[in-house]
Amino acid sequence: MLKIGDFSKLSRVSIRMLRHYDEIGLLHPVWIDPESGYRYYTAEQLPIIGRINALKDMGFGLAAIGEMLPCYDDRETLERQLRCKQAELQALWEQTAYRLRLLDTAQRRLRKEDVTMNYDVIIKTFSARYAATVRMMIPSYEHEGMLWNTLMEETAPLHVTDGDPCYCCAIFHDKEFREADVDVEVTKDVKGVYPDTTHVKFRALPEVTVACATCKGSYEQMGEVNAAIAAWVADNGYTFDGPMFNIYHVSPHETSNPDEYVTEVCYPVRKG
Repeated sequence: MLKIGDFSKLSRVSIRMLRHYDEIGLLHPVWIDPESGYRYYTAEQLPIIGRINALKDMGFGLAAIGEMLPCYDDRETLERQLRCKQAELQALWEQTAYRLRLLDTAQRRLRKEDVTMNYDVIIKTFSARYAATVRMMIPSYEHEGMLWNTLMEETAPLHVTDGDPCYCCAIFHDKEFREADVDVEVTKDVKGVYPDTTHVKFRALPEVTVACATCKGSYEQMGEVNAAIAAWVADNGYTFDGPMFNIYHVSPHETSNPDEYVTEVCYPVRKG
């Protein structure tokens, strides 16, 4: 048997932590001297400590590790638990990457002489257009690309002719901001008449008058653009009149650099 100090050195786990593992039932010493209170372990317990250390490094908490150890040799169960943790960490990584982008954008703006971003809001009327459209409920706004992929895949065999101009838009049909299950429609102007596909519907888009502003750069500034349009609408006697939409003049389809995006944010309005 190994004294707790020797076991601590071999396992690279502090005595304090070994005592904690004992208290929570994660790893008990094989024997405790009733007179001295000394704790003893065996070399056979070192692989168990190795598993605990490995799972901790993967991000599992001690409670979860305690549940996993009894089924550690069940390859199917263990793989399922590892996949769940991988998905959790992937989501955390994406959230962290998004926050890092926000911090980077904020710092770059602070380094500019004029911190306040100015957006010119104008009234514009779009004539009726004919477009290929895909409308679906998607998990979140960040999943909009799913709709574009569907539109491109299902129209490719039809060899559609782009409209002139060819506006690529995303229409947000929900009457409120939603954190999940959002109703979004993407549209691409086309010339000619084509048969509908499984998800793509060809339809006429009606004439619409909008208050709009064009911004260049990442989508993180959309909040500021919306605020500028809202202030303009209130100051000029207009009211909102329909679902807002974005026109993507330069999008992730054309460039991988968010600083090069060009987006026209449009809110249908009416006077009075």
